[in-house]
Amino acid sequence: MSHLQSPPALGLPETPQDGSFQPQPNMFQVSSHPMALLFLILFKGFALALYLLGNFFTNNFILLFVVCVLTLAVDFWTVKNISGRLLVGLRWWNEVREDGTNEWIFESRDQSVPINTSDSRIFWSVLYATPAIWSLLAIAAFFSLKFQWLLIVIIAVLLSSANLIGYQRCDKDQKKRWSQLTGNATSAGLVSGMVSGLMNNAIAGGVVGRLFNRG
Repeated sequence: MSHLQSPPALGLPETPQDGSFQPQPNMFQVSSHPMALLFLILFKGFALALYLLGNFFTNNFILLFVVCVLTLAVDFWTVKNISGRLLVGLRWWNEVREDGTNEWIFESRDQSVPINTSDSRIFWSVLYATPAIWSLLAIAAFFSLKFQWLLIVIIAVLLSSANLIGYQRCDKDQKKRWSQLTGNATSAGLVSGMVSGLMNNAIAGGVVGRLFNRG
């Protein structure tokens, strides 16, 4: 017969009985998709590092601009098509209809499929932090009159904001559909219960009627 053990104190690592110290697992060790989590952070970090430190390696602005924009584009595509699908079970894209209007299309995981809370927390934190950081860099570039570098920052803000808005709408659509499914299931249960009750009453009434009608 197994016995429940009391959980360790919050914020403190659990000390084994032999006295040896066991380090807490990092975010990649607890992640369900560590490679997706790595590239979620890697491309963003590389673009930021290239923007902030690129002048220490070369004075060729065209080269830095091209490499930085390509990195931002790869990051945008990766987050939109891979990271979101694996880490939070969401995916979005935008299609242009024949009449020229845009249509948002959303995909989301099934409600029965669990999600890694650590992956979800890191994904949304990074998603919100990225446009905020680039916006601060845009303000700094504007007031320091570095208008060439401001072009890179504007592209970064637009791409990261597009992913943020897309996933916000996708998450909202997912919660709406789940709420509708829950409501439909509840309504179906109520209707089924009412029908079952009516049938039981009808059967009981018929049996009682037959008993009284017998001579």
